[in-house]
Amino acid sequence: MNITKNRGLLALAIYLILVGFMGAFGITLGALSIVVPILAIVAGVLLLMEK
Repeated sequence: MNITKNRGLLALAIYLILVGFMGAFGITLGALSIVVPILAIVAGVLLLMEK
């Protein structure tokens, strides 16, 4: 398995996996639910910066 060296794509992949699990299985993160939008912002910024 080859993990990407592009940090933006890696953050996007983690975000999509989290959102997928939360939607499919009804998982809630409680007080940590702020992590998902922050991760989305980080992924977007890194993709724009092409890092």
